[in-house]
Amino acid sequence: MDIRPLSVPGSFVVTPKVHADSRGEFVESFRRDLLRDATGLDFVAAQGNLSVSSRGTLRGIHYADVPPGQAKYVMCATGSIQDFVVDLRVGSPTFGQWDQATISAGERNAIVLDVGLGHAFLALEDNTTVSYLVTDHYKPHAEHAINPVDPEIGLQFALDASELLLSDKDRAADSLSQAHAGGGLPRWEG
Repeated sequence: MDIRPLSVPGSFVVTPKVHADSRGEFVESFRRDLLRDATGLDFVAAQGNLSVSSRGTLRGIHYADVPPGQAKYVMCATGSIQDFVVDLRVGSPTFGQWDQATISAGERNAIVLDVGLGHAFLALEDNTTVSYLVTDHYKPHAEHAINPVDPEIGLQFALDASELLLSDKDRAADSLSQAHAGGGLPRWEG
């Protein structure tokens, strides 16, 4: 399993070894021990989620109240996504910065985000199925969003802006500046 850090501290791309033969494939898609050894994150899954998206669907930027926060381990069962990590931790040396990786069913890779980081993804194909493990249960009162097309953040999408499909909630979400002024963003504990 290859685990590579992204430029936002606390985020990583995981590329597992694929064991293939005439019958098909076998992949260890998640290994808590290897992830802990390589990153220092002790990822204990509390819930698994699955979403299916049409090409152009943009979900996020989502984050949870800290504590307890919600770390994520994101994979594609079908299709592919442009996956974004946004540093929303006030006081972090990379606050407001982002990084991205293409996560696909073909590569069997994953992205890991620590507590306090924002997450968004763009479906690059129809019927893209995203599977993710999270370290805390869904709590509607503790879930928040930043507008993913906020020019202050400046995410750069692999698809044309005219193709983006956003939920009403994400489209109406605060900008990074508004969320920061409101005092609800996570704090850097680094």
